[in-house]
Amino acid sequence: MTLNLLPMATQDLQFQVTRNENAKSAEERAAILENPGFGQAFTDHMVDICWSERGGWHRPRVQPYGPIQLDPAAAVLHYAQEIFEGLKAYRHADGSIWTFRPDQNAARMQRSAKRLALPELPTEYFLDSLTQLVAVDGDWVPTAPETSLYLRPFMFAKEAFLGVRPAKKVNYYLIASPAGAYFHGGVTPVSIWLSTHYTRAGHGGMGQAKTGGNYAASLVAQQEAYEHGCAQVLFLDAQQGEYLEELGGMNVVLVTRDNRLITPDSDSILEGITLDSVLQLGRDRGYTVEQRPVSITEWREGVASGEIVEAFACGTAAVITPISEIKADDFDIVMPEVAERVSMSLRDELTGIQYGRVEDRHGWLYRLDA
Repeated sequence: MTLNLLPMATQDLQFQVTRNENAKSAEERAAILENPGFGQAFTDHMVDICWSERGGWHRPRVQPYGPIQLDPAAAVLHYAQEIFEGLKAYRHADGSIWTFRPDQNAARMQRSAKRLALPELPTEYFLDSLTQLVAVDGDWVPTAPETSLYLRPFMFAKEAFLGVRPAKKVNYYLIASPAGAYFHGGVTPVSIWLSTHYTRAGHGGMGQAKTGGNYAASLVAQQEAYEHGCAQVLFLDAQQGEYLEELGGMNVVLVTRDNRLITPDSDSILEGITLDSVLQLGRDRGYTVEQRPVSITEWREGVASGEIVEAFACGTAAVITPISEIKADDFDIVMPEVAERVSMSLRDELTGIQYGRVEDRHGWLYRLDA
């Protein structure tokens, strides 16, 4: 499959490859892949591309995975000028390695960069970094069901200075981590804590950018969720405290009895690639998709009346997770039991596409090892 890429003026980057002399042996790698967890082990190499105001993007390298040396005055440490992305590489039955809609990750990273006053990495460079890393670390892509190689591109201000202005020196990196099945023993519905004391982002802020500050802002509320026996936290808007935003790291979708998929729309919500894909698969099935402001009151009343029959969260890591209940300080929303969950059917179709078991009608797959 070939993705349609947006044109952007670029020059060819010639990657220098330095092999890791201390790379894991085949036996060590196999032991890790047997039970990789998530984000705990990392492959033998990483990508590094430099950027400067005068020189643009230059010196692309694949080098041994290891610590990054930073000056104590590096701008990222003081002014949080950084962004990141997340996507996966999947092993298909014939042994080939593919990823899913990486052009959309590249485009989102460009939008995040613009919001954080960072240089925009061209789509071609983004895709090339993925194929370059897989070329040396392809053996790290696991083969067991529901496993993958998680790819983490990130960019930050590396210039050493103390002053509030955009940095003139930046680095882009790509690291990779084998990921096991997100749900051991199968996908089960989860309880969500509704945060009424904290907000994640506000109008005109950085909510639409994939930057660490947004996730840092969610951690205290996430901790509160754990204390209430919940797996995740749901945030409301910062202005009225009434309209749904997103979870700490996932988007939320409501399903109605008349075949509508409803998801919140706000300029402080990160645009989800998994969400966009799920909504398209819903349209393919004849569902009506509504992206609009959604209040917590609408959710409560919709469940009470039987209008809203299902809710789920979606994102790169877990793909789709059914929601069983919302817990708040003074009320609960308990979702009804359903014989067949729309969320699980959509999850099966989406993961089927990603792993090559279901036809890719939209041309979403991109081969990394060809």
